[in-house]
Amino acid sequence: MSLPTIAIVGRPNVGKSSLFNAIVGRRTSIVEPTPGVTRDRVTAICDIDDVYFQLVDTGGYGITDIDDLTDHVERQILYAIREATWILFVVDIRDGIVPLDQEVARLLRREQDRVQLVANKMDEPHMEHLSAEFVRLGYGDPICVSAAHGLGKTELLERIKEKIADPDVAAPPEPVMKIAFVGKRNTGKSTFVNALAGEDRVIVSEVAGTTRDSIDVAFEKDGRRFVAIDTAGVKKRTKLADSVEFFAFQRAQQSIDRADVTLFLIDATEPVSAVDKRLGKFLVDAYKPVVIVINKWDKAKGLALTGDFGEYLNKTLRGLDFAPIVFCSAIDGKNIYAAIDVASALFKQSRMRISTGELNRALRSALDSHRPAIKRGNKPPRVYFATQVGVAPPTIILFVNHIQSIRPEFLRFVLNQFRANLPIGEVPIKLAMRERRSGDADPTRASYGRKRSSRNR
Repeated sequence: MSLPTIAIVGRPNVGKSSLFNAIVGRRTSIVEPTPGVTRDRVTAICDIDDVYFQLVDTGGYGITDIDDLTDHVERQILYAIREATWILFVVDIRDGIVPLDQEVARLLRREQDRVQLVANKMDEPHMEHLSAEFVRLGYGDPICVSAAHGLGKTELLERIKEKIADPDVAAPPEPVMKIAFVGKRNTGKSTFVNALAGEDRVIVSEVAGTTRDSIDVAFEKDGRRFVAIDTAGVKKRTKLADSVEFFAFQRAQQSIDRADVTLFLIDATEPVSAVDKRLGKFLVDAYKPVVIVINKWDKAKGLALTGDFGEYLNKTLRGLDFAPIVFCSAIDGKNIYAAIDVASALFKQSRMRISTGELNRALRSALDSHRPAIKRGNKPPRVYFATQVGVAPPTIILFVNHIQSIRPEFLRFVLNQFRANLPIGEVPIKLAMRERRSGDADPTRASYGRKRSSRNR
């Protein structure tokens, strides 16, 4: 049985996103005094004493969007209203009834039986009497809250629980994988996510910077549930025009951190930019599995062959030469599920544990072909054995005699050998060193003991 859905609706700047964050219990929507910050439907799964529901934040109804996206924003609001089990109609207790509140009241009139009026910004208990005016909107007495200070939150949560509690609704299954869609502006991230969702779940526009929040969108493939995270387009740090854009970029970084795999979208019709390179470096440093998705491939000119384009990327996106590349056209839906299949393969690789024997055979093969050079003034370097200590990313420790004796280029060589000889070649590998102490057991003894004993004899 599907989860009940609660939509938060109201005019701009009544504190819808603050209320959303207060109910969710973490900062998910961008909260900013600038009208029109929220454009898309921002969703989160919540629970109150094991009563689960989906909460939806919407844009401000009636806003004149500076990028001429008013119709898109209001269409998303109507989607949310249509799909909602229950609706929180939010007003500002300090302002009293204003014309836009009356417009929202008329919009919701047909849904009256599933609307709860919420008077927000009651920052002091003595302000509660001001809520009496809102009864004239026709939705009964409002629940008075202060999303910013937590006043009235308990009463609101109890009312939500009372309205939607259903013993047949279980906790939602965890998604198989969370996939963050990242890239510079206008690379087609939202178009890609909408194609997966099978609906206009995220606003798509030629206007750069349309997406501001990071939007979680659930979709299914082969009977398995995934979550796509659409993120704000990245731009040059020097061009972050205001705090809205700053927080949008911050959300994009947080989305990469909480994702299992990242789809890095590159616009095939434009050269790789400084923004692409900066984002690529961030992905390398984050140790996240990456699928490089070349979008708008149907419009590409110049490097028309996939092999040529792959070579071009290897030269321009340093440190991501291990990442697989998928060519697609999101607007036509071409090859989008192939990208998800590749992401699933990387997800498995990143969680793979390599047996000690296999890992050290790869290490010995590397040592047989290339011994570490001696640094002047240091001890002769020795590498004893390797062991895997973690997954996601695969984390391998080399036990050595003296860390300072090992040159960085030798570590890169070993890393490339691991990529070539182990089944984790397409994901980031974290390689570290540790000086071997007398108490460190050699895990390779069981694997290599026979060979060693025969040589000793």
